[in-house]
Amino acid sequence: MRRREFISLIGGAAAAWPLAARAQALPVIGFMSARSPEDTVQVLAAFHKGLGDGGFVDGRNVSVEYRWARGDYGRLPALAAELVQQRVIVLVATGGDASARAAKEATTTIPIVFNAGTDPIKAGLVKSFNRPGGNVTGSIILSEEMEQKRFDILREMVPDVTIFGAMVNPNYPPSADQVRDLELAAPKIGRQLVVAKAGNDSELEAVFATLSSARIGALLVASDPYFDTRRSRIIAFAAQHRLPAIYQFREYAVEGGLISYGPSITDAYRQVGMYAARILKGERPADLPVLQPTKFDFVINLKTAKTLGISVPATLLARADEVIE
Repeated sequence: MRRREFISLIGGAAAAWPLAARAQALPVIGFMSARSPEDTVQVLAAFHKGLGDGGFVDGRNVSVEYRWARGDYGRLPALAAELVQQRVIVLVATGGDASARAAKEATTTIPIVFNAGTDPIKAGLVKSFNRPGGNVTGSIILSEEMEQKRFDILREMVPDVTIFGAMVNPNYPPSADQVRDLELAAPKIGRQLVVAKAGNDSELEAVFATLSSARIGALLVASDPYFDTRRSRIIAFAAQHRLPAIYQFREYAVEGGLISYGPSITDAYRQVGMYAARILKGERPADLPVLQPTKFDFVINLKTAKTLGISVPATLLARADEVIE
């Protein structure tokens, strides 16, 4: 039963069965995410690897209860409250800052392990990196703080393009900082910038129309879990309009995006799984330092570059961690 359930979950069709019927006296981890199960297969496997490295296997000596917001951040508080009411042993909050904040607001007693994108002190999640305090700790990726670096990589990839577009989700907590960073970066590298904002599917279609009419020559997709859940549509838009585009995670380049640059999201999820295991063994979140990224992925999809008629500069190829051919 547990194996069938896990496979069903990975496929995105898992039902929220009553907890008592599934846990069968095993300690229960509540796992909530701003993302969707369909776009989280690889990172979820990394979480389970971290959990396994710590001695815990779902269905054997622990049970994992999943909740997915599917890019709708407004659902996160209710998902967190539901898991808290079910008295999970550890609450894992992934998929960005909104998920971590919803978990923190839902409980001050259940240990929380988050995977967030920004400075957790600034976000009000912890007191300090080394001594988080309270019931919260986790792993950060700081991906949205790298927008200016992505902007510069995109300029290096297409030096003749003068108008860049940027997609930003206004519902994502760090979005104002993202827009500020990009607007500061554009004149420094001599580029015009068109910022288009989308936080739901209807707005996403409007953004596509706005960017098309603006005649941008390249696209930066800002870090955001909602965009992760819609990455196939975004990649398809870039391909349809023959736009060189850069994204935050390796997942995008693997699926046909031109470039990705950012922290390794799989490594971050593995770290979250390891921390959940350590808490199950009795350690306190207050004593577990917030983990910062140590592995970064710079990926170039050479096949996409050839389709777009782009000759990738040798300097970028030399710096790439992975080239997809």
